[in-house]
Amino acid sequence: MYSLWDRIKSGIYEVVKSRIFVVIIVFCIMSAILLQRLFYLQIVKGQDYFDDYKLQIQKTKEVQGTRGKIYDRNGVLLAYNELAYAVTIEDNGDYDSIKQKNKELNKVISTVIGMVESNGDTVINDFGIILDNNNEYIYIAENDTQRLRFIADVFGKKTIDELSDKQKSISAAGLVDYLCTDELNGYGINQKKMEKSEVLKLVNVRYAMSLNGFQKYIATTIAEDVSDETVADVMENLDTLQGINIEEESLRRYADSKCFSNIIGYTGQISQEEYDALSKEEQEEYSLIDTIGKSGLEQTLDSSLQGKKGEVKLYVNSVGKVIEMVKGKDPKAGNDVYLSIDANLQKAAYHILEQELAGILLAKIQNTLDFNRNQVDDGSDVIIPIGDVYNAFISNDILDMNHFGAEDAKPAEQEVNSIFTARKEEVKSQLSDILKDPNAGAYKDMPKEIQAYLTYIVSDVLTDTTGVIMPDAIDTNDATYKAWKDEESINIYTYLNYAISKNWIDTSLLKDYVSSKGKYSDSNELYQGIVSYIMDYIDSDNSFNKLVYRYMIKSGAITGRQICLMLYEQGILTYDEDQYNGLNSGSIGAYDFLRGKIETLEITPGQLALEPCTGSLVMTDTTSGEVLACVSYPGYDNNRLANTMDSNYYNKLVTDQARPFYNNATQEKTAPGSTYKPMVAVAGLTEGVIDNNTYLPCHGIYKKVSPNPKCWIYPMAHGSLNVEGAIENSCNSFFYEVGYRMSLKDNGLSQIGSDNAEGGATNAYYSSDLGTDTLKKYAMEFGLGETSGLEIPESEPQISDKSSVPSAIGQGTNNYTTSQLARYITAVANKGTVYKLSLIDKITSVDGKTVKDYEPSVLNTMTDVAPSTWNAVHNGMRNVVSVAHSNLFTKLNASDVKLFGKTGTAQQSETHPDHALFVGFAPSDSPQVAFAIRIANGYSSTYAAEVGNDIMEYYYQITPEEEILTGTAADISAGATVGD
Repeated sequence: MYSLWDRIKSGIYEVVKSRIFVVIIVFCIMSAILLQRLFYLQIVKGQDYFDDYKLQIQKTKEVQGTRGKIYDRNGVLLAYNELAYAVTIEDNGDYDSIKQKNKELNKVISTVIGMVESNGDTVINDFGIILDNNNEYIYIAENDTQRLRFIADVFGKKTIDELSDKQKSISAAGLVDYLCTDELNGYGINQKKMEKSEVLKLVNVRYAMSLNGFQKYIATTIAEDVSDETVADVMENLDTLQGINIEEESLRRYADSKCFSNIIGYTGQISQEEYDALSKEEQEEYSLIDTIGKSGLEQTLDSSLQGKKGEVKLYVNSVGKVIEMVKGKDPKAGNDVYLSIDANLQKAAYHILEQELAGILLAKIQNTLDFNRNQVDDGSDVIIPIGDVYNAFISNDILDMNHFGAEDAKPAEQEVNSIFTARKEEVKSQLSDILKDPNAGAYKDMPKEIQAYLTYIVSDVLTDTTGVIMPDAIDTNDATYKAWKDEESINIYTYLNYAISKNWIDTSLLKDYVSSKGKYSDSNELYQGIVSYIMDYIDSDNSFNKLVYRYMIKSGAITGRQICLMLYEQGILTYDEDQYNGLNSGSIGAYDFLRGKIETLEITPGQLALEPCTGSLVMTDTTSGEVLACVSYPGYDNNRLANTMDSNYYNKLVTDQARPFYNNATQEKTAPGSTYKPMVAVAGLTEGVIDNNTYLPCHGIYKKVSPNPKCWIYPMAHGSLNVEGAIENSCNSFFYEVGYRMSLKDNGLSQIGSDNAEGGATNAYYSSDLGTDTLKKYAMEFGLGETSGLEIPESEPQISDKSSVPSAIGQGTNNYTTSQLARYITAVANKGTVYKLSLIDKITSVDGKTVKDYEPSVLNTMTDVAPSTWNAVHNGMRNVVSVAHSNLFTKLNASDVKLFGKTGTAQQSETHPDHALFVGFAPSDSPQVAFAIRIANGYSSTYAAEVGNDIMEYYYQITPEEEILTGTAADISAGATVGD
């Protein structure tokens, strides 16, 4: 019997000999390795790996600093920040597929949109596409470059050049369809089950989310500045709304926005294009989610207003949901900006301009439906027919004509829609017959209304808008083209068929209207395709509808009564039951009703966009070049563009016929007219072509150059005047002669004593170029050769380079902005110091310490002008106010404030009213302020002078404020005084 030991040894031997022994050894070794590795990872390196894991799920979120405030010179707050609630969404769901993600996101967003809108709030609307009045998708880009940049952003291209030709030409509807349906990048939106407006709202939010797609932990705003009711609704349903939250946000706000919008501008999210334009150093300070200044001083001073960014440490899970937030570096508020502007003066000037414009409109509106401008010989004789006022409500989109046919349309809307629908069908039938008739009458033989439709079809639709007729292909010297365009001696059938034969037609645009494939060999088939294309186009074309409305109003088919009723029905005017019923019954007439609304400024000149509807004023401190007021009328509400832009409102501003985006003070240029004469007087006296005792004759017509220019007083004459009298009476003939004398070369000036009215002794010496060069020299000295120095965009000035004689009265090719005229007249006021104008007083830190003080900057000092010259010019300008136009300045002339001024008119054309200008400075021997005023198409310089009078009476408190700022149209019933 084996011993126990032998048995053990035998067992061990058997185990060693068996295969299981190898497995045991391997198992032990692997276990040892695993234990060793676990010990190393968890004990030895545990802390290091934990820290590394935290870094992998840790994100840094930049927090933009609070934007600095903007004040006026006296500390009045103009731009500030306000805390508000926003509804936001984070893409932090866990989805199995793109299809599921789209379905769930769209459901949540649609639910939230419903909540927001049910409480009267609005969702974001800053997508680059909106719906027009035809309920069609359109781009809001102002130019092709902006449109392509937007398209590149949608397709994820860094530059426009990376876009394919197909992508570059994609329509707004095509781009929306791409975002709704694309398998990879689309949002899975079923367009057939939703209204276009609903589709666009959903696309707005989804696109905004996609911009943050690379950093899901950053929330996207669905709606901002929401009501407490919306906050409550959303908070109650947070458990069912994946990713939705209510957050506090800082919104940019602007006080008295319309008065300051063209100076201050607005803020918005930085675009890719704006980011790419930054330097490398600047790009380190900005990111693509930053809010920046988009226009005005907000843009110019963005780096000062921005502040310094802070940081917040976020810990997110695998789908980007924030699971922990750790406070990091605090942001720093931006610097505050103090403007040189006097806020109260700015607001007063804005409203004074508006009151004057309304007064001019009332003086020129007459109770007739139509007026032929071509029947007048002078723009001052142009009237405003009440039919143009009625039409303005439709042509300038004050009334929503698409709502006329809506289900909830009111009685007058329904009535107008019924009349319009029937008339449009008649017009379409007439046009179809004309287009199909080779024997139709020539264009010139057609009624004016039909001519308007035919011009619109050929010029606007086929050529400018669609490019069916290719402008570059047209031979403008072609006889048939001239017969259509200039002679108007052929019909549209002949012209379009000829365009086909000359290959002026882009056939690719007509593929849906012609059955043939490839190149079209049958010109008749192609013409029929063009006709079908035209009829389809005008069927839903809003601009064509406006044209039909225009002629229906002219003919009385749509009445003023109906227009006025719809102003109440659409909420343009606050509802007044008595007036509504009175209009409806006929006891209140539409003509008197609208005059009353213009009188009380319930309907403003800016809304109507008739001539005149714009104005500008720039006032300076003559001792420093600081700008006290810089007004452009009409303004706009920059609160609706700041933060998240209201795209529909933006598009309305872009298409508004009164051009509220256009800064009339710094961008609009016209001839200066007679406001140029003080400068020409300085030039003539300094050059020695005249002296203070030189008397020049005015015969009413000037015969030394051809064609013979006239004095404004013609057929009368001023007689003999010296330079002071010439400025006082604004005598054109005097300054024609000054311009002529500065144009005499060699010994021409020495022959002037023996000259006659026809220039018999001096004509051989006359050189217009010499005269314009001399005038240019002085214009440059007065700063008119460059922009005024303002810190916002300004048009380049244009000094006249031809026709020295008319140039001497501010005509020729002279063109300046109001701001440039203000700088020039500031130099006249202070006798030769030309400043670089500035809108800024100082920049301070948040604790009030001055960061930068904007000291006056002198561009030029005119040391070559004699004191006697300045005195003569000042005396003449004083007499303009105290003698020539004393009836306009009664209170000022009776006060201690001595105002110096110069009126001016600048002709645009014989069928449009002249531009009205007035420049001046005050008071007495030590001028403190200078100003320039322009009313585009303002008829008479008298009206600009009335604005100047009211401004001075307000500024020097000669008349109580409430008597000046009445909130009603100015009383100009006395009419314009004769003169320039």
